[in-house]
Amino acid sequence: MSWGTELWDQFDNLEKHTQWGIDVLEKYIKFVKERTEIELSYAKQLRNLSKKYQPKKNSKEEEEYKYTSCKAFLSTLNEMNDYAGQHEVISENMTSQITVDLARFVQELKQERKSNFHDGRKAQQHMETCWKHLESSKRRFERDCKEADRAQQYFEKMDADINVTKADVEKARQQAQIRHQMAEDSKADYSSSLQKFNQEQHEYYHTHIPSIFQKIQEMEERRIVRIGESMKTYAEVDRQVIPIIGKCLDGIVKAAEAINQKSDSQLVIEAYKSGFEPPGDIEFEDYTQPMKRTVSDNSLSNSRGDGKPELKFGGKSKGKLWPFIKKNKLVSLLTSPHQPPPPPPASASPSAVPNGPQSPKQQKEPLSHRFNEFMISKPKIHCFRSLKRGLSLKLGATPEDFSNLPPEQRRKKLQQKVDELNKEIQKEMDQRDAITKMKDVYLKNPQMGDPASLDHKLTEVSQNIEKLRLEAQKFEAWLAEVEGRLPARGEQARRQSGMYDGQGAPTANSCAQDRESSPDGSYTEERSQENEVKVLATDFDDEFDDEEPLPAIGTCKALYTFEGQNEGTISVMEGEILYVIEEDKGDGWTRIRRNEDEEGYVPTSYVEVYLDKNAKGAKTYI
Repeated sequence: MSWGTELWDQFDNLEKHTQWGIDVLEKYIKFVKERTEIELSYAKQLRNLSKKYQPKKNSKEEEEYKYTSCKAFLSTLNEMNDYAGQHEVISENMTSQITVDLARFVQELKQERKSNFHDGRKAQQHMETCWKHLESSKRRFERDCKEADRAQQYFEKMDADINVTKADVEKARQQAQIRHQMAEDSKADYSSSLQKFNQEQHEYYHTHIPSIFQKIQEMEERRIVRIGESMKTYAEVDRQVIPIIGKCLDGIVKAAEAINQKSDSQLVIEAYKSGFEPPGDIEFEDYTQPMKRTVSDNSLSNSRGDGKPELKFGGKSKGKLWPFIKKNKLVSLLTSPHQPPPPPPASASPSAVPNGPQSPKQQKEPLSHRFNEFMISKPKIHCFRSLKRGLSLKLGATPEDFSNLPPEQRRKKLQQKVDELNKEIQKEMDQRDAITKMKDVYLKNPQMGDPASLDHKLTEVSQNIEKLRLEAQKFEAWLAEVEGRLPARGEQARRQSGMYDGQGAPTANSCAQDRESSPDGSYTEERSQENEVKVLATDFDDEFDDEEPLPAIGTCKALYTFEGQNEGTISVMEGEILYVIEEDKGDGWTRIRRNEDEEGYVPTSYVEVYLDKNAKGAKTYI
C-alpha cells in the first residue's frame, strides 16, 4: 500500500489532506494548552481557597484550632494546598512534554511538507514543459508534411502542363524536394521529442511521483503516530500524580478519623471552666411577718428586730439569682432601709420630732452589716465579683494578674505566662552562655577580638535575665496563690455549709474574710463592705445607664418632715408633693421620687398616698 502507486493522480487532494492533518495537530496542541491553563487556574483557586480559610496568626480564630475537628479542617486545607500543587505539576508536565514538543514537531512537519510538495510541483512543471515541446514538434511535423504534400502536387501539376517551361518545372521539383526534406526533419524531431517525453513521463509516474508521495505518506504517518504518543503522554501525566493525590485524600480521611468528640468536649471544659461551685438553695423569704402588725402599734412589729433580717428584691419575690435583676431592683435591694420605719411624731409640728423615735427594740444597723447579712445569706456572693470582672472586661481593663478571670481560667493564664517567661529566660541564658564562650575565645586569642567589647552585652543580658526572673517569680506567686485557693469539691461544699450555719449571727469580719472564703480568689486588696456597695453601684450604673426609670404610679403629700439619714432614704418637708414609684409592700416603707435624680424611701405613715388607679377615692396610709 503506497500513495505513490495508488494515488499517483491525487496530488492536489494529498496536499489538502496533509494540511488538514497539520491543522488537527495544531488543534490538539491548543486543546492541551487550554487544559494546562485550566489546571493552573484550578490550582490557583484551590490555593486561594485554602489560604482564605487558614486561621489568621495571633487571632482568636487561631485558638479555635486546638479542637480535633478544627485540626482536621486545617489538615484538609493543607492537603488541598498539596492537591493544588499536583495540578500545577500536571500543567507543567503537559506544557513541557506535550505542548512544547508538538509545537516544535509541527514546525518541522510544515517545512518537510513544503519541501515534498515543492519537489512534486517541480516534477509536474518539467512534465508540462516536455509535453509542450512534444506538442510543438508534433505541430511542426504536421505543418511540414502538409507543405511537402502541396509542393509535390504543385510539381506534378507543373510537370504535366505542356505550356510550362522546363525551368519552371525544375524549380517546382526542387521546391518539392526541399519540403519533403523539411518534413523528414520535422518527423525525426517529433519522434525524438516523443521518445523523450515518454521516457520523462515514465520516470515521473513510476519514479519521481511515487518517491515524493512516499515521503509525504511517511510524514503523515509520523504525524499520526506522534499525536497518538502525545495522547498517551497526556494520560500518563495525569496518572503520575494520582498516587500523590490519593495520599492527599488519604490524609484528609486520616484527619477526619482523628476527630475525637470526647477530646473536644474536654477542651471546652478546660477553656470555660470557672472553678466555681453551683449556687446553693435559695432561702424562703417570709413576707407574712409584716402582716402581723397590731392596730395599736400602727407600725411594724418587733418580729423583724428579733428575728433574722429579711432580704427583699424591691418588694417582690422573684425566683431568680440577683445578677439577672435589673438595676433599679438591685439598687433598691442594696440601699433600701432594712429597719422598721419610725412612727409618726406626736404633733404635726415640723420641729416636734425631726427624725422620729426609733423602735425601742430596733437598733440602727450600718450599711456594712446589712450588706454582710446579704453576703452570708446568699452563698452566691462571688457573683458580685464575677459581674464586676465582666464589667471591667467591657471597659478594656485587664489586670496583670488576670484577676478578672474565674479561678480555673486565671490559673491557666498564669501558667501560660510562667511558661513563656521561662522560655524567655532560657533564651537569654543561652545567649549569655554564647557570649561567655566568645569572651573566653577572645581571651585566649586576642587577635580575634577584644574581650572587653562583650562586657556591655553580657551585663545587659544578665540584667534581662534578672528582670525576667523577678517577673516569673511574681507570676509564680500568683499562680501558687490561685492553686492554693482552688479547693476540692467536697471542701468547698463544707465551706458553703458552714456559711449557712453561721448566717444567723453575721459579723463584719465575714465580709472582710470573703477573699479567703470565696472560691474566686481574684482580688488582692481588702476593702470595706460600704466601698464594695459603692463599686457595685457604680458598675451597675455603667452597665444599665440606658435603662428607663420606674414610672410614677401616683402622688403623695408629706404629712410630717422626715430627715432621711440612712442609706436609701430621702428627706421630705411637711406638705411637699412627690411622686410615688413603689407602694408599701408590707415593710412600712414607700418609695418616692422628687425628680429624675432624687428618689428613695420614706415611712409610709409620714405620707398620704394617692394612687392613679384610685384617684377619686384617695387611699391614705396613716
